[in-house]
Amino acid sequence: MREGQIARLKKKANWVRRQVLDMAVRAGAGHIAPSFSCIDILVTLYYGGVLRVDSNNLKRGERDRFILSKGHAALALYAILADCGFFPVSELVTFTQEGSHLGGHAEDVVPGIEVATGSLGHGLSIGTGLALAAKMDKKKYLTVCLMSDGECHEGSVWEAAMFAGHHRLNNLIAIIDNNGLSAIDFLKKYLDIAPLEKKWESFGWETVVINGHSFKELFGVLDSLRFRSSNRPLAIIALTTKGKGVSFMENEPIWQYRLPQGKELKLARKELSCGRSDFLDKV
Repeated sequence: MREGQIARLKKKANWVRRQVLDMAVRAGAGHIAPSFSCIDILVTLYYGGVLRVDSNNLKRGERDRFILSKGHAALALYAILADCGFFPVSELVTFTQEGSHLGGHAEDVVPGIEVATGSLGHGLSIGTGLALAAKMDKKKYLTVCLMSDGECHEGSVWEAAMFAGHHRLNNLIAIIDNNGLSAIDFLKKYLDIAPLEKKWESFGWETVVINGHSFKELFGVLDSLRFRSSNRPLAIIALTTKGKGVSFMENEPIWQYRLPQGKELKLARKELSCGRSDFLDKV
């Protein structure tokens, strides 16, 4: 991946973080820190040419299916979908407001979102069904499921993982946003999921561990998804930082749902070099 491409993706990721911050602050709701940890992954998928999706043909049969299983990070996905033309960017200001289709968790009434998510542990099961259907129908689309690491506490995740491994669903990709935090504590303190890589392998998956904030590493794995020779589903364990991009939010459990105010908000905007986000300046 060329430096120019990386610079473009970094710039876009910063833009998305600015939108997430202002959308949440304006609405007085939303999960900023959990959204920040997976933004670089989402940016690579949507702006790096990885996902085959079309804002002008939402139901195209050969489209890739993307599932945001950690539905509480919907803020980030909304900003990206709007920027990619799935709905007007101006609608972002309506996040969680009365009459808006942009809810606090991913909603399938939003153009570009395949399924409603938010109750953790369901996304991979749905993705497994979609991947199996593709195999049965001899379709070439990929199913990509972005999960949280805390979500791996759910038994339904491992039921789906076992099923996918048994049926050799190599058209299924699970990306685990491994930021080490769940709700308001560190996983290691209350229910550790390590060794995560070996767990997925034991269920018949191919695994790879990458830096979830390195566009070079992300692109290196994601750009080759269609050319895999393995007959196993793929689990990408992306090591990330919760609250990535704003220093006082990074790796701090309290920012699971808390919103910055006053000096905190000014500092967050300064660190993201944004002042006010583009769409709020026009309101």
